[in-house]
Amino acid sequence: MENMLKQDDTPASTTISFLNCIDLSTPDVQQSVSLLKQACLDCGFFYVTNHGIRQEFMEEVFSQSKKFFELPLSEKMKVLRNEKHRGYTPVLDELLDPDNQIHGDYKEGYYIGVEVPEDDPEADKPFYGPNVWPADGILPGWRQTMEKFHQQALGVARAVARIIALALDLEADFFDKPEMLEHPIAVMRLLHYAGQISDPSKGLYGAGAHSDYGLITLLATDDVYGLQICKDKDAQPQVWEFVAPLKGAFVVNLGDMLERWSNCIFKSTLHRVLGNGQERYSIAYFVEPSHECLVECLPTCKSEKNPPKFPPIKCEAYLSQRYKDTHADLNVYNKHQS
Repeated sequence: MENMLKQDDTPASTTISFLNCIDLSTPDVQQSVSLLKQACLDCGFFYVTNHGIRQEFMEEVFSQSKKFFELPLSEKMKVLRNEKHRGYTPVLDELLDPDNQIHGDYKEGYYIGVEVPEDDPEADKPFYGPNVWPADGILPGWRQTMEKFHQQALGVARAVARIIALALDLEADFFDKPEMLEHPIAVMRLLHYAGQISDPSKGLYGAGAHSDYGLITLLATDDVYGLQICKDKDAQPQVWEFVAPLKGAFVVNLGDMLERWSNCIFKSTLHRVLGNGQERYSIAYFVEPSHECLVECLPTCKSEKNPPKFPPIKCEAYLSQRYKDTHADLNVYNKHQS
């Protein structure tokens, strides 16, 4: 491990974090709630296994993702990210940690959201609308594979959200309401790290340090190390630990919205990706409630001694600002292509 990875400037850079593992097939719900609660109070990251998505299908999704990223750049630029955050994001497009990065992330990605036809009134909302797809002649069956994965991953996210609700002393179906996960803003993102070696001392990262914006994120990875978490973002110096890839599992982490909802009882955790010279593929599935959902302190998370720390905010407004803050202006690409 130490030989494989370039050393960070923190003493514990090669520490591996041991995460709780939640088996979604177990009938012992209380054990799952207990494990999840412990994980959320400790580091905000945990594994989910036996989630119902077949391993063979997961491997097919990764294979199709790789086929897209192997296309010539000119072909990938035909499906460039639009203002609804659908489509291809080139290397360096995203800047997650401007204080420590000298330029954007050394990764390329592809956003796929909830498919909403253009003539549907809902398509006018941010993050909704038709997806952008590569031509079927170039990648036959690609769209169908990704749509199927999107649908199945949402089922996993809803199952995890039920355990989170119980861990926060809410009814199990709290997050199933129409304004929450019945009509969510669920965005999957295929990711490819081409094999650059990261060097934090020079501001070079596969993905800069950040916390996710929404409720939860499901992450499927290949077997290459790269993901690191920092359990205490206020510590000086920050201590970073690797998260080991676990075959067939999702790595789940809490987002900033859940931190707001829970009044900081459950924390969203800083994480980043360090490249080690090996290619790495992952699939992130970001789960957020509906546009109209008002994110405000949960009744079980406040008291006279612990009043709400954040004002209520609409999901749509919060997400739009966070995406705007971290992505390149699309006009940069328009100028480049003209």
